[in-house]
Amino acid sequence: MSVAFRRENDDEHLEPKFEIPIPPGPNLVTTRGKALIDAKVAELEARLKEDLDETALTAAKRDLRYWQTRQITAEVQPEPDGSVVAFGTRVTFLLNGKERVLGLVGDDEADPAAGLVSFSAPLARALMGAEEGEVLPFNGREDAIEVVGIEVL
Repeated sequence: MSVAFRRENDDEHLEPKFEIPIPPGPNLVTTRGKALIDAKVAELEARLKEDLDETALTAAKRDLRYWQTRQITAEVQPEPDGSVVAFGTRVTFLLNGKERVLGLVGDDEADPAAGLVSFSAPLARALMGAEEGEVLPFNGREDAIEVVGIEVL
């Protein structure tokens, strides 16, 4: 067999490991979101003290770099008063006639399955600044959203 068709080592076929991408824009967080970030950093720092294999150690270090960056850049937002849809509020609204409830939080705190969406999501941006009873345009329809209720998270 020709030398041109041989691999030098088994690592050559592995996918490269990239840094976790940082979401663009400001790192706005709720008080709860900041606590979650701090807990994640503490968890990863503790994990680095464990006896990890090289792959797990590399992954833990990469994750720690991401979460430390998010911790340093976190901007805890003041609690809203609940008079308008804002960062840190839970809004009940009708979207095309169907009732939905969403909390507007930071990128790292977002969990759509739990009803928490990032403030930078298109639906969240459409809701920002609205008052209870207001009808808003969304997705090409002028009356797609009707705000039913607003409360502080």
